[in-house]
Amino acid sequence: MSSPSPTTSPLDKRDWIAGLEKGLSIIEAFDDANPRLTASQAGQRCGLTRTAARRYLLTLAHLGYVASDGKLFWLTPRVLRLGQSYLESARLPRTVQPFLQRVTAGTQEIAYVSVLDGDEVVYIARNGTTRSMNIGYVLGSRVQAQVTASGLLMLAYRSEDETEAWLATHELKAYTSYTITSKERLRVEFARVRQQGWALSEQQLEMAFRGIAVPMFDRRGDLLGALSVTMPMGHESSEDAVARVLPVLQETARAMRNLL
Repeated sequence: MSSPSPTTSPLDKRDWIAGLEKGLSIIEAFDDANPRLTASQAGQRCGLTRTAARRYLLTLAHLGYVASDGKLFWLTPRVLRLGQSYLESARLPRTVQPFLQRVTAGTQEIAYVSVLDGDEVVYIARNGTTRSMNIGYVLGSRVQAQVTASGLLMLAYRSEDETEAWLATHELKAYTSYTITSKERLRVEFARVRQQGWALSEQQLEMAFRGIAVPMFDRRGDLLGALSVTMPMGHESSEDAVARVLPVLQETARAMRNLL
């Protein structure tokens, strides 16, 4: 079994376009904590001079990806085209949708398929009941991996060396009073997930919410991502939730395997 990770081959210097890298880094400089930036601030976040950052921002503004009031810059909805291109062109989000509907029908919970991108979980497919579609993660949401069931599972399925390297370089942030911030305790969780083959995460990112995830393998046994549900905890115990949801997730993941 192998874990999903970006695979890059060596690139000849003659083929490297530095401007493209810098332009994308400018787009990625904007986030929840920095929705609007000056050229100087964008440059600092990308390792560019103010003048260079301003040129990239003005080019992006000309292309419609950035707007400005003359001092501050911010992203426009056109940036969503980049993510939408993936969702529309990639085979995986389309292939899994009928299976997500099966999970929702069998559990009455929101079902997701997610992949690991660096330290973050990215949700690439989703299905939910009418009553629950206004909660949970939207398509394209990115969340720190260790605070979600799917991320915990995919981190656990990495090799021991990869897991230790991740722990050595990653700061564990507390999102709730229940968030695991001890690396030793996280090692214990990784071992438990590997042994049982599924993950449970409760109140790690949001209070009163629970996630359950199982691995999603292709026919060769490679780990492509995670199949999961997220639900309010309510008055249902952990044991009852797992007994109700886990068999549906596992059966669906097995059915998906031959098509992936």
